[in-house]
Amino acid sequence: MIREAREADWPQIWPIICDVVTEQQTFAYDPAMSEHDAKGIWLLGAPARVVVAVDDDRVLGTANMYPNRPGPGSHVASGSLMVARQARGKCVGRALTTDMITWARRNGFAAIQFNAVVDTNTAAVRLYESLGFVTLGTAPGAFRHPTLGTVGLRIMWLDLQNPTDTAS
Repeated sequence: MIREAREADWPQIWPIICDVVTEQQTFAYDPAMSEHDAKGIWLLGAPARVVVAVDDDRVLGTANMYPNRPGPGSHVASGSLMVARQARGKCVGRALTTDMITWARRNGFAAIQFNAVVDTNTAAVRLYESLGFVTLGTAPGAFRHPTLGTVGLRIMWLDLQNPTDTAS
């Protein structure tokens, strides 16, 4: 189940963020960032939205979503998703992404743009492509992977006005 995140969810969200960020494989966040800084980056206020994927009261993943840029760029949505290690491969990322697509459509966004999908994050790339996202381009060597060296960061796009996607 996907629901709005609550302040009381933070103690379960923080370990997910900490784990993903310190792995240094999928997010270009500082692995030394403090819990305080992470909370400020993740739990965004309106007009952003923050959700959690839960099984009973256990948080399995989280996403935030917001206008990609202010002013003239505010008609395009963006966001970030993180899934707990033990929940990966169990459709939590799909549920969070589908929820984001529904939110963006409901709020009249023209598209969703993911600004920095690590090229070697093949599970995320496959998921997003299965939901209709396309890669607009890749910034070569823009991400320092801990074992693979420098790898590309993709800009991925889902057109919500002229959809050719399979997302509902």
